[in-house]
Amino acid sequence: LLLDRSDAAELPIKFIPRYAGHYHCQILLKSSCDVRVYKIECVVNTDHAEAELEFLTPAYQAVIQDIPISNMSSHDWKLEAILEGQGFYGPPLINVGLGETALYPLMFKPIAEG
Repeated sequence: LLLDRSDAAELPIKFIPRYAGHYHCQILLKSSCDVRVYKIECVVNTDHAEAELEFLTPAYQAVIQDIPISNMSSHDWKLEAILEGQGFYGPPLINVGLGETALYPLMFKPIAEG
């Protein structure tokens, strides 16, 4: 079934989320001869943020930096860590509960001076 523009109606929606997370909404449209329900799901991510860490330690000695990860969404997070670069270590998975802040222990252990 193809509709032309005369059969269409605009329904402007304004959505201003306060936090990152999943937001669900239902819109119910009723008339004397029709009932329609539209389900809308919005996924809000935080702005891309960059951070820089500087590690200073003697060769063959480890230093650990705890990186805070705050979960302000509406559900628990199970995050996978992918570490790139020689000498960096940390747990492959971290769980951050709803409304919690977890610390990710990033370790740097150089195998030579540099």
